[in-house]
Amino acid sequence: MEIRRIQIAGPDGDYGLSYADWGSSDAARTIVCVHGLTRNGRDFDHLAMVLQDYARVICPDMVGRGLSDPLRDPEQYALPTYVAHMLQLLEQLELRHVDWVGTSMGGLIGMGVAASGAPISRLVLNDIGPFIPKAALGRINTHLGLSLSFASLEALEAHLREVHAGFGPLNDAEWRHLAEHSASRREDGTFRLSYDQRLAEPMKRGPIADIDLWPVWDQIRCSVLVLRGAQSELLLAATAEEMTRRGPGAEVVAIDGTGHAPALMAKDQIAIVRDWLVR
Repeated sequence: MEIRRIQIAGPDGDYGLSYADWGSSDAARTIVCVHGLTRNGRDFDHLAMVLQDYARVICPDMVGRGLSDPLRDPEQYALPTYVAHMLQLLEQLELRHVDWVGTSMGGLIGMGVAASGAPISRLVLNDIGPFIPKAALGRINTHLGLSLSFASLEALEAHLREVHAGFGPLNDAEWRHLAEHSASRREDGTFRLSYDQRLAEPMKRGPIADIDLWPVWDQIRCSVLVLRGAQSELLLAATAEEMTRRGPGAEVVAIDGTGHAPALMAKDQIAIVRDWLVR
C-alpha cells in the first residue's frame, strides 16, 4: 500500500486529495472504497488487504478528512462537491471501469457517480440508501462540529467506541487501528480528530429534514449490493426492501450485531463483499 496525492479542481481553486493505493496499478479491475462522513480511507485497510489479491483498490480521503486538504468555503462540503471530485479522480487515474464500495456518505457519493453515467460496474452500499430519516440525521448532528481534544490515544479510542458503537463488535486491535488513523497529534501532545470541524456548518443551519434521493436511485443501472446493519436507524428496513424493487433492484444482506455502519473489518463481512464483487 502506498499513500498518493493528486490535485483536484474546486470552484475556488485546487485542492490536494490523498488516497491509499493497494495492489497493482496494472490490475485488470479497480475497486474504489469511499468512507463515511467524518472518517477516512484508512477505514478500509482490512478490506483492501484482501481485495488487492483481485484488483487495484483506491481508498481516498475526501476533502476535509484524513490527509486531504480542507475546503476554504465550508458551504462546499456537500454531495455535489464530492461527486465532482470523485469524477476527477477517476479521470486523472484513467479508470474506465470501476467497482465501488461506499460506507454511509461514501455510498451516497457512489450513487451520485453511478447516476451521472460514470462507468461503475458494481456498487456496494454499506448501510445507506436513497432515503435517510431526519431523526437519524439529528443524532449524527449532535456529534458534528465539536472541537474535541483528547489527552491520549486511549481517550480518543474510548470516544470512538462510544460514538461508533454501530460499527459492531470490533476487537481491541481493530479499535486501536481506527484510533491511530482518526487523529492528528498537536504540539502540546494532545490528539484531535482528523476532519475539518467546519464540515458540520451546512448541516447545522436550518431545520433538519429527511433526505430523499429516490430520483437518483432510479437512474442507476449497475448491479447493487446493499449491506444493512441489522440495528441501523439510518437505513430503515422498509427503505432497504424498497431498494430491491426500484431502480437497479438491489440485493440486500443484513449484518447481525451492527447498526450504522458495519465496519467491514470482520472476516465474514469482508467475505460477503469480496464474493459479490469477484463472482
